[in-house]
Amino acid sequence: MERLKTPDGIVVSYDRGGSGPALVLVHGAFSDHDTNWTFVKPRLREQFTVYAIARRGRGNTSATEGHTLDDEIRDTAAVIEAVGEPVFLLGHSYGAHCALGAASLLPDRIRSLILYEPAWPLLCAPGLLARLEALAAERSWDAFAMTFFHGALRVPLQELEALRTTGHWPPIIADARASLGDLRALARYRFDPSLFRSLDVPVLLQIGSESPRELYVTDALAAVLPDARVEVLPGQAHEGMTTAPHLYLDAVTAFMLTSPTRSEVAAS
Repeated sequence: MERLKTPDGIVVSYDRGGSGPALVLVHGAFSDHDTNWTFVKPRLREQFTVYAIARRGRGNTSATEGHTLDDEIRDTAAVIEAVGEPVFLLGHSYGAHCALGAASLLPDRIRSLILYEPAWPLLCAPGLLARLEALAAERSWDAFAMTFFHGALRVPLQELEALRTTGHWPPIIADARASLGDLRALARYRFDPSLFRSLDVPVLLQIGSESPRELYVTDALAAVLPDARVEVLPGQAHEGMTTAPHLYLDAVTAFMLTSPTRSEVAAS
């Protein structure tokens, strides 16, 4: 993995592969730079030079305590600056907030932005977060993940039990400790969609048709962003890039390769 040190003194790592225009990926919780994109990264690398960021506590990136979502926004911005050219920027879940914030800091470095289901900060109500903290203190990471997915994301227990029998579950458990830091940071984050009214870059806001739409800030952003559209992935929930990789890939690549950038619109 490649590394850089941010102005805040944090080591941020990322893997790079492929060829073509630069594409920066920012993963969500309960995943990392690899597992979030397992089924889509190979094809993305056929058309883009992909920079997959490992957020704090993953890969070779600094594992910190008490960091904020704004801290990870600055981490993401540091990678974008290091790329040295305008980038396509794609974020999932918590990583979508990181991508959105970084785009607002560096709009001239963003060709287009894709956000898959960034959650409202109160996704974990105080009572649920307290239960998760108690499970983390006991290192009951399996119960921790089950409680989050069922209590916060409203995934049916039957689906979770089926997921536990697959190879997808061990990486989720392995990332649970780092994900606790994500949940703490999200709970403290003051999200105000009006702050993004001036973000004049093409934005694709993706959401699964099976996701509880009210959990995510998708519609709040669609109401304020000057150049945004909402796309619903049929039959999918919060992990569309894993459950329907071809559907997801077709959607994101079509948007990135056909949406005009701000400079192209100005020149036309």
